Amino acid sequence: MRSLMEKLEHLLGLGGIKKDVVLLVLSGIAVLLSLFGVRPFPFDMAWVAIVLCGIPIILEAAIGLVTAFDIKADVLVSLALIASVAIGEDFAAGEVAFIMQLGALLEELTVARARAGIEKLVHLTPQTARVLRDGQERILPAQQVQVGDLLRVLPGESVPVDGVIVSGQTSINQAVMTGESLPVDKTVGDAVSSGTVNQFGAFEMRASKVGEDSSIQRMIRLVQSADAGKAKIVGLADRWATWIVVIALSAAALTWLISGEIIRAVTILVVFCPCALVLAPPTAIMAAIGNATKHGLLVREGDALERLAQVKVVAFDKTGTLTYGTPEVVEAASLTQAFSREQLYRLAASAEQLSEHPLGKAIVRCCRKELGAELAQPESFRMLAGRGVQARVEGKWILAGNPELLNEQGVAMTPPPAAEEALQTGSTVTYLAVDGVFAGYIVLSDTLRRESADMIGALHSLGVQPVLLTGDNENAARTIAGRLKIDAVQANCLPEDKLKAIDRYQAAGQPVCMIGDGINDAPALKRAAVGIAMGGVGSDIAVDAADIALVDDEVKELPHLIALSKRMMTTIRWNMAFSMALNFLAIVLAIIGTLNPVVGALVHNAGSVLVIANSALLLKWKTT
Repeated sequence: MRSLMEKLEHLLGLGGIKKDVVLLVLSGIAVLLSLFGVRPFPFDMAWVAIVLCGIPIILEAAIGLVTAFDIKADVLVSLALIASVAIGEDFAAGEVAFIMQLGALLEELTVARARAGIEKLVHLTPQTARVLRDGQERILPAQQVQVGDLLRVLPGESVPVDGVIVSGQTSINQAVMTGESLPVDKTVGDAVSSGTVNQFGAFEMRASKVGEDSSIQRMIRLVQSADAGKAKIVGLADRWATWIVVIALSAAALTWLISGEIIRAVTILVVFCPCALVLAPPTAIMAAIGNATKHGLLVREGDALERLAQVKVVAFDKTGTLTYGTPEVVEAASLTQAFSREQLYRLAASAEQLSEHPLGKAIVRCCRKELGAELAQPESFRMLAGRGVQARVEGKWILAGNPELLNEQGVAMTPPPAAEEALQTGSTVTYLAVDGVFAGYIVLSDTLRRESADMIGALHSLGVQPVLLTGDNENAARTIAGRLKIDAVQANCLPEDKLKAIDRYQAAGQPVCMIGDGINDAPALKRAAVGIAMGGVGSDIAVDAADIALVDDEVKELPHLIALSKRMMTTIRWNMAFSMALNFLAIVLAIIGTLNPVVGALVHNAGSVLVIANSALLLKWKTT
């Protein structure tokens, strides 16, 4: 029979959900024709539903029972189907098969989609390396690099292996590993990781970890294994299947024994079929997913909302999640009488116009936005990797960069207390000199999302603990956490550190929902009970690793999502209670002979419809 079904699928060119839809439509039409006694063929049309939907259920039940003694809900369904057919109640059998097919389709619609995050991570792995041997530069496959090899990395290239810089200075984009929003200046003696990107200066490095030991390979292994321990929700009907089967068979056998009427026993099996119980979770989940979609939330895992309802801790990445992930000028100060704040700010922005550094671009963007004036074009420009820029603007020599730049150019300077305080809060300071004289500074900082504070407050009111897990430094992390009233903070996190933190909470019986946007968040998103990715600013790999994506990055919708998941579980419980109560009432009526299999099937069908209708109310549910 299984091969017959496969041939039918092949003949129709169908598979998966399309196949289930076709079977459901054909079975539904057949059951309706059977109900009204229409017989275009010499057999009851209910047999169409029995063959297309019922026989696969019987096969699955038999295989599970024989091979693993696995008693699921389809065991009782199979008994009801066989018993109904045996006494000639074809409509009852067809109706049960149809309802079960509807439940199977709804469950399949909520199943997780295949994800390609690991493949995308593999594409980030550097394929080649510039190895210096015997004074010659050779381009070799990255897999052939050995510990101790001397390598050269040019601007724009990915670092092929882990190592330490031995000559040169540069800025490295480490977002793939730490999620930091800004490049990090590196010089001799600093460590660099594979997969990170060299943005500006060429440098030479000594390989320290290669092949499977490199950072990017460890990341791939983390993503592959992170969700191995994530429990999948077992169907409620299957979870209680053993008890349902025992009670149904006992009631049917006793009724037959006492009354001597087998039709009463078959009616009990029909009305005891857990169709409404099977429909309770998927219909509520589908309605809740529809509700979430209206709020810009893409639910990618069918059981994600069921897991979310159990969450006690919400762990946030900082950059791009609680903040916008782009630097903004928060202060520009002149320390000399020669230039006003606006004049110095405009000179600095003019000097940075040709810079490719994110800080330089931010200064230009923010100056234009605030002052609204055209900037003078630099007469000359030089970018000093890991230091800053030197430019001639309107006949003046401008230096904009870190203290090392000014010191190397012979500019005497003492960072003012305000600049030092800004550094302590995690901001970045660009120091300015004009014609060899220290003139002022510009403070840049990643800015909080406008809705972050209200969102964290709403999570507190829901009884959920917010936690900050970030790759940024301690000062930046503590500053953001303080402003948002987040008590639990862990800074300088590598992907492994985030996994350990999540494991600690979950081992203590506190399921975690992880929210992030970067590639470095992918393992944590998979390890957490529920992973939510920023769909707009987030990387494709983070989105692929997550169960849910915030399509428009509207973090303000997170409290609604959590409240919706709890409401969904309440709806499921009410559906279950109603369906079981209706079943037991129908059993009593079947025992005393009031119901026959056909009427029992209609009552059974009415219960399923009411469950679907109650679940549909979730589509428009919203928090008050």
